[in-house]
Order: sequence, then C-alpha cells, then structure tokens
Amino acid sequence: MRKTLNVEVTQPQYVVITDVAFAQVDAWFGHTRRDLKMDIIYPEDQSGKVYPCVVWICGGAWLRMDKSAHLAYLSKLARKGFVVASVEYRTTNEGAYPIQIQDVKAGIRYLRAHAKRYCIDNEYFGVMGESAGGYLTCMAALDNDPALDVGEYLDQSSKVQAACPWYPPTDVTRMHYETAEQCAASPESLLLGQNTMTHKEDAYQICPVSKVTKKAPPFLILHGNQDQTVPFSQGEVLHDVLEEKGCDVTLLELTGADHADIRFFQKATWKEIIAFFNRTLR
Repeated sequence: MRKTLNVEVTQPQYVVITDVAFAQVDAWFGHTRRDLKMDIIYPEDQSGKVYPCVVWICGGAWLRMDKSAHLAYLSKLARKGFVVASVEYRTTNEGAYPIQIQDVKAGIRYLRAHAKRYCIDNEYFGVMGESAGGYLTCMAALDNDPALDVGEYLDQSSKVQAACPWYPPTDVTRMHYETAEQCAASPESLLLGQNTMTHKEDAYQICPVSKVTKKAPPFLILHGNQDQTVPFSQGEVLHDVLEEKGCDVTLLELTGADHADIRFFQKATWKEIIAFFNRTLR
C-alpha cells in the first residue's frame, strides 16, 4: 500500500536549547566563578514572528533546584505561542537572599538582550514558579528595587508584565514553628540568613506581601487547599493584599491538592494558566 500526504505547514518548529549560560557568579569565596544556565523552548518559523516570554522558576525550598525538571509540561506553553525559559538560581547553600532574585532578574535581562535570537517580544514577559520558585515569582513581579539588578545587561529591564506563582510562601513571619530553635533550621531562616522567628521585622521585609503596590502586574495565584508544606493561607494573604490595592488578581484554589500535587499538572489547571497569559501578555 502507498499513501500520499499533502501537508500544509501551519505551525512553527519548536526549538529546545539547554544549558544556555546567562550570567557568571562567584563559586568559591571570590577565587572562582561559575555559569548560571537556563533552558529555553521557543517557536521558530521563517516569518520573523516574535512571541511573549514566560520565565519558569523551579522550587526546592531554596536548598536545591533543577531547571530541567518540568520541561515536558512547560512545552505546553511553547505550543500555545510562548517562549519559555527555565532559569537556574543560586540556593541558600551558596548564600542568603537576595542572591536568588538577583539571579532571576539577570536571566530576564539576558533574555531581553537576546530577544531577537530567541524570537521574543521584548514588551511581554511573565514569570511563573512553584513553591520557593513561586516566592521568587512574586518578588520578580513586585520588587523593582534597582539594587537587585546586578551583573550584565543592565541597560535591559527586569520588570515583568504578569505573574503566576504556585503555592508560594508570601509572608514567612506567619509560618508556624513550635520553637525558635526549630525555626532556626527552617528554609525561610536559611533564606533570610537569620532566624525568622526572632527577626520578624527583617523577615517581613523580604516577603512578597511587603512589596505590594497598586502598580503590581496581574497575578494568578495557584494553591491547593490541602497544602501541608506551605499553608493555603499563604496564597490567601497575598491575594487579599493585592485585592486591597486594587490590583488584577485571581486566587485559583485547587480542591484537595497538597504541595506540588499532580493536580497542578492536569489539563484543567493548564487551561487556566494559558488563558491567564494569553490575556495579560498579548
């Protein structure tokens, strides 16, 4: 049997590039340096069309991260007409805040500086991340302090136009620990570089809820109402503060979902995410 198929080209090809170095950072007490890397998925055709960019930020309690962990899911966004970049950032094993958000912002500036190379529309950047990456998503969207932009491509903006944090810690001063000793070893205390229970004022200053203004970009907050790691109330408090400021915000409550639950990777959830970025980045 023979068949002939006349195929009309209606979709671009999707290019995947891994381990793109976007910045160099200290690796060993000022004596050595290492690359920070990102993975990029982007649509490419011969028309010169450009696409909005969504930057993904991996979770891991700020202790460990794998930028490539969710590329299979992130390709859903690429197939809907977005460039997707998953960025590496330094963990608390290498230093306390703000090096983590400095790295994320460096990644955004790199992408803007190389927008033509990756078919990116420079005007439209979104951020999305889970847990610790959800926290950094919030901070990338809310904290535009120029002091957080360090390194290269400082002529480029690190501001974003939309944010979609998944189960983010938004007010670490409300995280419950029985004793200060227990809190001292918490991921939040390691991030701050101080015990968040005994240094609540300092801790609050690095919380997303402390950075909210009426100029915040649109937010879609995803949180499971059975989260045993980052309580659902953490998503609620950010939603409420944004709403009080008159911001564009939606809290999407996933019924029965725990932290990093498989429900976050189902079609119904991604339909909401894609609709949000289509609305805010087009």
